[in-house]
Amino acid sequence: MTRSTPEVPPTARLDLVPLRVEHAEEMAGVLADPALYAFTGGEPPSAEQLRARYERQTAGSPDPAEAWFNWVLRADGRLCGYVQATVRAGEAEVAWVVGTPWQGRGYAVEAVRALVAALPGPTVVAHVHPGHAASAAVARAAGLLPTDRELDGEVRWELRRAGRSW
Repeated sequence: MTRSTPEVPPTARLDLVPLRVEHAEEMAGVLADPALYAFTGGEPPSAEQLRARYERQTAGSPDPAEAWFNWVLRADGRLCGYVQATVRAGEAEVAWVVGTPWQGRGYAVEAVRALVAALPGPTVVAHVHPGHAASAAVARAAGLLPTDRELDGEVRWELRRAGRSW
């Protein structure tokens, strides 16, 4: 399994910056709105919780058959969300969150398109709650299509690309 982080070039309005533990304080503010957890559950993490999470994420997966890649999104000099990819056996599962104040500006679409384009694997997957129209729109804009499969109440979206490998 490749462990080198794919380079995701900046988009027209965003820098995708590899995650660092030092991002925890600012990201706690970005992720502070309880509305962000309406479909996924949970509650806003504290800076301390994010520091611990980011330490685990930046250390990488303990499973040698899996790799974790994480980026924070920066717009106009401020962090505004994140994208991530978990890669195993030729499949990259992507996820994204954009803080409430930055939603509705197309940042998620821009970031996820850039991420999907940078991932070399043949299959890109996302799991989206069936009631989350905004996330479904992001997945569709990035080229993923819904399947009839579900995991934990979320619909599996896929993009299959011939000729790509890790």
